[in-house]
Amino acid sequence: MDVSWEEFGWEQLGDGIGRRRLPVWDATVALVIGPAGALLFDTGSSLREGAEIRTQVQALLGGRRVPHIALSHAHFDHVLGTGVFAGARIHAAAGMDAALSSSGLEELRLDAVRHGVPEAEASAAADVVIRPHHLLTREGRLDLGGGREVVLSPAGPAHSPHDLVAWIPDAGVLLAGDLIEESGEPQAGPDATPRRWPQALDRLLELGGPDARYVPGHGSVVDAKFVLAQRESLAARYGVS
Repeated sequence: MDVSWEEFGWEQLGDGIGRRRLPVWDATVALVIGPAGALLFDTGSSLREGAEIRTQVQALLGGRRVPHIALSHAHFDHVLGTGVFAGARIHAAAGMDAALSSSGLEELRLDAVRHGVPEAEASAAADVVIRPHHLLTREGRLDLGGGREVVLSPAGPAHSPHDLVAWIPDAGVLLAGDLIEESGEPQAGPDATPRRWPQALDRLLELGGPDARYVPGHGSVVDAKFVLAQRESLAARYGVS
């Protein structure tokens, strides 16, 4: 798969797999390409950011639009770029449709503004967010052709009520969203379920195993040893086993 990840500031994780660490909040977006399709994992914090991602992704796809998007969870820095991807099929954990309804979007908008997104940009992005088409209550598989399959697995509630991860078995890469953070301590906001977080990381380790590369929502790619250490730290912090 002949794609030039580096010229767009993307980190190549394997054949047909790359990710970009976005500015300001260091949130990850990732692209998984197969012979018969592609999946974008998360969309950025605004329409401006989403449009830049869309332009880069279309170039990486040889001019084609991305057909599938997976949303890791309903926090502004991961979903407010979604509105620029008209025509894509949106996958998310069950409950994300409610999180992206009118009341949920208002909270997303306010949170974006609190974190420094200009109010006009936050409002414009919230107005056109595309609600998920495919809601997962259990593990689902997306066939991208040529033996490339993406396993989409609900793993929450933990960091958020609706955490979703993506496992690419042929490449040994797991996209973890904010269930894993490397560039800072894991953040447990008011919508987190901290006592379930260690259990969610157990699920990630079960999916990826000891040899996978785990891609956090914020920070550098890590290994299973890092994930296990973060799991133990969270368990100690919140008093669970």
